[in-house]
Amino acid sequence: MTGNFDNVLTLLLKDEGGFSNDPRDPGGMTNLGVTKRVWEAFVGRPVDETAMRALTPADVAPLYRQNYWNRVHCDDLPVGVDYAVMDFAVNSGTSRAAKTLQRACGVTDDGAIGTQTLQAVNAADPIALIDNICDQRLAFLQSLPTFGDFGRGWTARVQRVKTASEQMQQPPEVGVGQGQ
Repeated sequence: MTGNFDNVLTLLLKDEGGFSNDPRDPGGMTNLGVTKRVWEAFVGRPVDETAMRALTPADVAPLYRQNYWNRVHCDDLPVGVDYAVMDFAVNSGTSRAAKTLQRACGVTDDGAIGTQTLQAVNAADPIALIDNICDQRLAFLQSLPTFGDFGRGWTARVQRVKTASEQMQQPPEVGVGQGQ
Protein backbone atom coordinates (compact mmCIF):
# COMPACT_ATOMS: atom_id res chain seq x y z
CA MET A 1 0.00 0.00 0.00
CA THR A 2 2.90 2.36 -0.56
CA GLY A 3 4.28 4.16 -3.52
CA ASN A 4 1.29 6.24 -4.64
CA PHE A 5 2.64 9.61 -3.42
CA ASP A 6 3.95 10.82 -6.79
CA ASN A 7 0.71 9.93 -8.57
CA VAL A 8 -1.41 11.59 -5.86
CA LEU A 9 0.78 14.71 -5.83
CA THR A 10 0.49 15.07 -9.61
CA LEU A 11 -3.32 14.92 -9.39
CA LEU A 12 -3.42 17.24 -6.39
CA LEU A 13 -1.22 19.87 -8.06
CA LYS A 14 -3.47 19.88 -11.14
CA ASP A 15 -6.31 20.97 -8.89
CA GLU A 16 -4.23 23.35 -6.81
CA GLY A 17 -3.02 25.24 -9.86
CA GLY A 18 -0.51 28.04 -9.86
CA PHE A 19 -0.07 31.34 -8.09
CA SER A 20 -3.07 33.18 -6.65
CA ASN A 21 -3.68 35.95 -4.18
CA ASP A 22 -7.47 36.18 -4.09
CA PRO A 23 -8.60 38.55 -1.33
CA ARG A 24 -11.68 36.32 -0.74
CA ASP A 25 -9.44 33.34 0.02
CA PRO A 26 -8.57 33.20 3.73
CA GLY A 27 -5.33 31.39 2.80
CA GLY A 28 -3.99 34.49 1.09
CA MET A 29 -1.01 34.27 -1.24
CA THR A 30 -0.74 30.71 -2.52
CA ASN A 31 1.17 28.78 -5.17
CA LEU A 32 0.76 25.10 -6.00
CA GLY A 33 -1.66 24.90 -3.09
CA VAL A 34 0.91 26.11 -0.56
CA THR A 35 0.09 29.27 1.34
CA LYS A 36 2.78 31.82 2.09
CA ARG A 37 2.39 31.17 5.82
CA VAL A 38 2.81 27.40 5.41
CA TRP A 39 5.80 27.80 3.08
CA GLU A 40 7.50 30.23 5.48
CA ALA A 41 7.02 27.78 8.35
CA PHE A 42 8.42 24.95 6.23
CA VAL A 43 11.53 26.83 5.07
CA GLY A 44 12.00 28.62 8.39
CA ARG A 45 12.20 32.16 7.05
CA PRO A 46 10.03 34.90 5.55
CA VAL A 47 9.45 34.79 1.79
CA ASP A 48 8.20 37.42 -0.62
CA GLU A 49 5.84 37.24 -3.58
CA THR A 50 8.72 36.58 -5.99
CA ALA A 51 9.73 33.50 -4.01
CA MET A 52 6.13 32.31 -3.84
CA ARG A 53 5.68 32.73 -7.60
CA ALA A 54 8.89 30.75 -8.23
CA LEU A 55 7.80 27.58 -6.40
CA THR A 56 7.94 24.38 -8.45
CA PRO A 57 6.39 20.95 -7.90
CA ALA A 58 9.85 19.66 -6.91
CA ASP A 59 10.11 22.43 -4.29
CA VAL A 60 6.77 21.68 -2.66
CA ALA A 61 6.84 17.86 -2.86
CA PRO A 62 8.81 17.44 0.41
CA LEU A 63 6.36 19.76 2.20
CA TYR A 64 3.37 17.79 0.93
CA ARG A 65 4.98 14.50 1.95
CA GLN A 66 5.99 15.69 5.44
CA ASN A 67 3.06 17.94 6.38
CA TYR A 68 0.19 15.97 4.84
CA TRP A 69 0.97 12.53 3.37
CA ASN A 70 2.95 11.29 6.36
CA ARG A 71 0.69 12.92 8.98
CA VAL A 72 -2.38 11.06 7.72
CA HIS A 73 -0.45 7.82 7.14
CA CYS A 74 -1.19 7.64 3.43
CA ASP A 75 1.51 5.01 2.86
CA ASP A 76 -0.59 2.74 5.11
CA LEU A 77 -3.90 3.38 3.32
CA PRO A 78 -5.31 1.52 0.32
CA VAL A 79 -4.64 3.11 -3.03
CA GLY A 80 -7.43 5.55 -3.81
CA VAL A 81 -8.29 6.00 -0.14
CA ASP A 82 -4.85 7.60 0.17
CA TYR A 83 -5.76 10.17 -2.48
CA ALA A 84 -9.18 10.98 -0.99
CA VAL A 85 -7.63 11.50 2.45
CA MET A 86 -4.57 13.41 1.20
CA ASP A 87 -6.56 15.84 -0.93
CA PHE A 88 -8.93 16.50 1.97
CA ALA A 89 -5.99 16.99 4.36
CA VAL A 90 -4.41 19.57 2.06
CA ASN A 91 -7.61 21.58 1.76
CA SER A 92 -9.08 21.25 5.23
CA GLY A 93 -6.31 20.10 7.56
CA THR A 94 -4.83 16.79 8.57
CA SER A 95 -6.87 16.49 11.76
CA ARG A 96 -10.20 16.95 9.96
CA ALA A 97 -9.17 14.47 7.24
CA ALA A 98 -8.04 11.90 9.84
CA LYS A 99 -11.27 12.25 11.83
CA THR A 100 -13.32 11.89 8.66
CA LEU A 101 -11.44 8.73 7.74
CA GLN A 102 -12.06 7.38 11.24
CA ARG A 103 -15.80 8.13 11.07
CA ALA A 104 -15.94 6.49 7.64
CA CYS A 105 -14.49 3.25 8.99
CA GLY A 106 -16.41 3.30 12.27
CA VAL A 107 -13.75 3.99 14.89
CA THR A 108 -13.43 6.78 17.45
CA ASP A 109 -12.69 10.02 15.61
CA ASP A 110 -9.81 11.32 17.71
CA GLY A 111 -7.66 12.43 14.76
CA ALA A 112 -4.83 10.04 15.65
CA ILE A 113 -4.43 7.40 12.96
CA GLY A 114 -2.98 4.36 14.68
CA THR A 115 -3.29 0.60 14.72
CA GLN A 116 -7.03 0.54 15.45
CA THR A 117 -7.83 2.96 12.62
CA LEU A 118 -5.59 1.16 10.14
CA GLN A 119 -7.11 -2.23 11.02
CA ALA A 120 -10.60 -0.81 10.46
CA VAL A 121 -9.53 0.83 7.19
CA ASN A 122 -8.05 -2.41 5.90
CA ALA A 123 -11.17 -4.36 6.87
CA ALA A 124 -13.46 -1.90 5.06
CA ASP A 125 -14.50 -1.75 1.44
CA PRO A 126 -12.19 0.89 -0.06
CA ILE A 127 -14.83 2.18 -2.49
CA ALA A 128 -17.29 2.66 0.37
CA LEU A 129 -14.60 4.51 2.34
CA ILE A 130 -13.82 6.78 -0.61
CA ASP A 131 -17.51 7.57 -1.10
CA ASN A 132 -18.06 8.23 2.61
CA ILE A 133 -14.96 10.45 2.92
CA CYS A 134 -15.90 12.49 -0.13
CA ASP A 135 -19.52 12.84 1.00
CA GLN A 136 -18.42 14.03 4.45
CA ARG A 137 -15.91 16.39 2.84
CA LEU A 138 -18.53 17.98 0.62
CA ALA A 139 -20.92 18.38 3.56
CA PHE A 140 -18.16 20.16 5.50
CA LEU A 141 -17.36 22.45 2.58
CA GLN A 142 -21.04 23.31 2.15
CA SER A 143 -21.10 24.48 5.77
CA LEU A 144 -18.36 27.07 5.22
CA PRO A 145 -19.27 30.75 4.83
CA THR A 146 -17.08 30.96 1.70
CA PHE A 147 -19.02 28.18 -0.07
CA GLY A 148 -20.93 30.83 -2.04
CA ASP A 149 -17.67 32.10 -3.50
CA PHE A 150 -15.83 28.82 -4.01
CA GLY A 151 -18.50 26.12 -3.78
CA ARG A 152 -18.81 25.32 -7.46
CA GLY A 153 -15.06 24.67 -7.74
CA TRP A 154 -14.91 22.75 -4.47
CA THR A 155 -17.83 20.55 -5.49
CA ALA A 156 -16.22 19.78 -8.84
CA ARG A 157 -12.91 19.00 -7.15
CA VAL A 158 -14.46 16.62 -4.63
CA GLN A 159 -16.18 14.83 -7.52
CA ARG A 160 -12.89 14.57 -9.48
CA VAL A 161 -11.12 13.21 -6.40
CA LYS A 162 -13.92 10.70 -5.77
CA THR A 163 -13.89 9.49 -9.38
CA ALA A 164 -10.09 9.24 -9.60
CA SER A 165 -9.86 7.55 -6.19
CA GLU A 166 -12.42 4.94 -7.20
CA GLN A 167 -10.63 4.37 -10.50
CA MET A 168 -7.40 3.69 -8.60
CA GLN A 169 -9.22 0.76 -6.98
CA GLN A 170 -10.05 -0.83 -10.34
CA PRO A 171 -7.71 -3.53 -11.61
CA PRO A 172 -5.81 -2.55 -14.76
CA GLU A 173 -7.47 -3.74 -17.91
CA VAL A 174 -5.71 -6.46 -19.82
CA GLY A 175 -5.60 -5.50 -23.48
CA VAL A 176 -6.28 -7.78 -26.40
CA GLY A 177 -3.24 -9.86 -27.19
CA GLN A 178 -1.80 -9.48 -23.69
CA GLY A 179 -1.61 -12.56 -21.48
CA GLN A 180 -4.72 -13.32 -19.49
